[in-house]
Amino acid sequence: MKDDVYERIEKTPQFKQLVAKRERFAWLLSAIMLGLYVTFILLIAFAPQLLGTPISEGSVTTWGIPMGVGLILSAFILTGIYVQRANGEFDALNQAILDEVQK
Repeated sequence: MKDDVYERIEKTPQFKQLVAKRERFAWLLSAIMLGLYVTFILLIAFAPQLLGTPISEGSVTTWGIPMGVGLILSAFILTGIYVQRANGEFDALNQAILDEVQK
């Protein structure tokens, strides 16, 4: 019985649309995060003096600290963006698919 329901779900155009939207969005967020990490690593490799510059005169905190913290926070922010869209748009599409298949 369950296999029949799964097959009907997979054949619906809404399911294919949901999978495509979710994959595109996940790849977009992954590319953004990868870009941020690569940029940070390239700064470490090619401009270490920038990251090692103190934030203000006499400060022991360098620009590398807030940039690193910002990188970590960006991962949380992007995860939150994904969760918000998954709980909103993607769940609504998922429910519409289930409602149609169960008719």
